Amino acid sequence: MKPIPEIFVIRHGQTEWNLAGRWQGDLDSPLTAQGIAQAKAVGAQLARLGITPASHRFYTSPMGRARATAQLMTGGQGVVIEDARLREISVGRWTGATRDEIRAQTDLHADAHFLDFYAAAPGGEPFAVMQDRCAAFLEALTGPSVIVTHGITSRFLRTLAMGWGLDRVAELPGGQGVIHHVANRQHAEITPQTD
Repeated sequence: MKPIPEIFVIRHGQTEWNLAGRWQGDLDSPLTAQGIAQAKAVGAQLARLGITPASHRFYTSPMGRARATAQLMTGGQGVVIEDARLREISVGRWTGATRDEIRAQTDLHADAHFLDFYAAAPGGEPFAVMQDRCAAFLEALTGPSVIVTHGITSRFLRTLAMGWGLDRVAELPGGQGVIHHVANRQHAEITPQTD
């Protein structure tokens, strides 16, 4: 993979289904009050760093929770480009289920790594397909970019941008309300300052 420009990767703010412990996959639920506050705080932190739609390209998943986060981050100013390659991994028939409901449907052990559950999702998106679409997105970048996406997609993007193999995806932190910065194959997490 060619060198990737500097990227700032943000997971959408907390949603009602996140709060309820439901797997969203390719369905949506609205941002919670905390999710709205997270999006605004991330936007304010980016602005303090001089990162705006005027200085960087802003991309978002077309899924409602990511679009709402991007809108709140930018205050509706500037262009945010929707790209379907940034959508969340499909979890197939487990969409909308809780982790307990999923555990009841699989022989995976309760202590199995969270990625094992995604890999086992019946009718879900294979990791190889996810890798291909994330790599294609990164290869198309032409300059510094802000990317609003989802938990698993964020990890795949960062893993690829750092030149790591997919066996290292789980090493990267996740979380909402933080900014993941990748430049020169190095990862840093930026926690927004609270005013």
